[in-house]
Amino acid sequence: MKMLDAAMKRHRHQPDSLIEILHTAQELFGYLDVQCLKYVGHALKVPPSRVYGVATFYNIFSLKPRGAHTCVVCLGTACYVKGTAAILAAIERDQHVEVGGTTPDGQVSLVTARCLGACGLAPALVLDNEIHGAMTPETALARIKAWTDHDRG
Repeated sequence: MKMLDAAMKRHRHQPDSLIEILHTAQELFGYLDVQCLKYVGHALKVPPSRVYGVATFYNIFSLKPRGAHTCVVCLGTACYVKGTAAILAAIERDQHVEVGGTTPDGQVSLVTARCLGACGLAPALVLDNEIHGAMTPETALARIKAWTDHDRG
């Protein structure tokens, strides 16, 4: 908390620093829980509804602990038309995880994005902050299996 307080002090407790402060909090704690959101809102004099709205609007923020790896499935028009719905369904089924959740073993978090801005690579996923295009259910599952096999190795 001292490091979070220092970050807010650096920004002079300005309400317009909310996104930066939430980013710092997530880096420190791994996710943004309700107490953290309330604390930041109170310190910056920002209403809780605005803090929660910002934290839920941007997919870089998580209100729950994330897994060791993150898989972001693009649901933009180009990706969706080229098959991300099937990819998403395959990941959910194979990994026993729902969108917004983390696998029971804590290895993989599954999230979606409205658009990655990589329509030419459709269907696209972001796997641990690295974009991958022309994905299929099989290639997506193979990448995820490589993560989990490597981590167990």
